[in-house]
Amino acid sequence: MSAARDFLLQRGIRLEWFTIGWNSVEAVVAIGAGLLAGSIALVGFGLDSVIETAAGLMVLWRLRREVAGAHNDHVEQAERAALRFVGLTFVALGAYVLYESAHKLWSREAPAESWVGIGLAVCSSIVMPVLALRKRAVARALQSRALAADAVETLVCSYLSITLLLGLGLNALAGWWWADPVAALAMLPLIFKEGVEALRGEACGEERVAAR
Repeated sequence: MSAARDFLLQRGIRLEWFTIGWNSVEAVVAIGAGLLAGSIALVGFGLDSVIETAAGLMVLWRLRREVAGAHNDHVEQAERAALRFVGLTFVALGAYVLYESAHKLWSREAPAESWVGIGLAVCSSIVMPVLALRKRAVARALQSRALAADAVETLVCSYLSITLLLGLGLNALAGWWWADPVAALAMLPLIFKEGVEALRGEACGEERVAAR
């Protein structure tokens, strides 16, 4: 392994550790505040953070496998496994958000205000885009589909942060109770799109390996 690639791998590992730490805290705060306020958008955002943490651990495992000097075939297997996991987590999150949002709209359950959630959304909308861009740059240099998918997932988190901020803000300032589940539903197209693309990318990877 070249020194340049080792440097990139170590940078990717540091970015993943930051992702795991940030999202672990984010998940606890978002889910706790969401349950207290009855906000599906906030709980969904927290679950996305749980998923990002799990995906980050998978990508971290893939990067550490290469650093440890695993055979190329083993690195490719780790790459595909991490990419598949990221795709499945997107789909699972989308299904949850769809069900809960539809239930909230049908039952007309109004969430309470959550200024903690608003503060969290503001912080996340600042941090996540920067983190996503740095991970994407490393992914391109390493030609890692798994890290690239994880970078997109982080970018999705920044989009969800802005959507969450709009939903929570409209509910708190204008009393529009429906803004919260509608904001959650607005997250779905991107969530499902990235999930399907990650799974397709994993499938394409298997085809390339089979063709060798």
